[in-house]
Amino acid sequence: MPSLLIGTSGWAYANWKGPFYPEDCPRRRYLEYYAQEFPTTEVNSSFYHLPRAATYEQWTAQVPPEFVFALKVSRLITHHKRLVDVEEPWRAFVDRARVLGRHLGPLLLQFPPSFRCDRPRLARFLASACRPAASDPPLRLVCEFRHESWFTEDVYDLLQRHGAALCIADSPRYPRRDVRTAEFVYVRFHGRTQMFASSYTDEELTKEARWLKRAAQDGHDLYVYFNNDARGHAVENAWTLRRLMEGRRRKKTQRAGGV
Repeated sequence: MPSLLIGTSGWAYANWKGPFYPEDCPRRRYLEYYAQEFPTTEVNSSFYHLPRAATYEQWTAQVPPEFVFALKVSRLITHHKRLVDVEEPWRAFVDRARVLGRHLGPLLLQFPPSFRCDRPRLARFLASACRPAASDPPLRLVCEFRHESWFTEDVYDLLQRHGAALCIADSPRYPRRDVRTAEFVYVRFHGRTQMFASSYTDEELTKEARWLKRAAQDGHDLYVYFNNDARGHAVENAWTLRRLMEGRRRKKTQRAGGV
């Protein structure tokens, strides 16, 4: 049966205390509490710096065995070097990520909007990045393109050839294409009218649930993350989408400490 993993992009938000985290929940226990509500999270801090192995070990000690961390790949690789001469930083990132063990989920490569399509460059990178050492399990890679030029059949075919997913990213700022290129689907909800800030309506999420259900019926694992966390909408939207996907009615009241 395909996996359905719905969560938020990050969990360590001070403004979630009260609306989501109980007032008496210390920051050091945020992840433990979060993991009781959601089966996955998308880590953004790995984009800015390489987390220490001890940090990953601390995280895995706070979550259930089936919990999944999706990691945003270092900006050194995607923004500064733009996939050129990245063998060493890529290996360092992946080796560190494997400290997560069974908890390691997809690796998200977010391309800057100024990075125009360069299919040969992407092909060289994927040929290397998708070929793990013999003793390593395969990686699930995701590409989030932010320039229109990437959305072509040639690029989709390239991603499919390497088993990499096109990130289906919903936002008011960047292009969205609902194209499946891998055995799994990876979705980011950034906010439809305000980047990182606006909430999704039940009607909007009902429409999203319809096509996500079709993807699941086709055998795709689903990784879905709400990144509209600036005003705390991510948690409520994630709960709503999960309810719609599971065919449950809206609860009249949320659990104590919930949104």
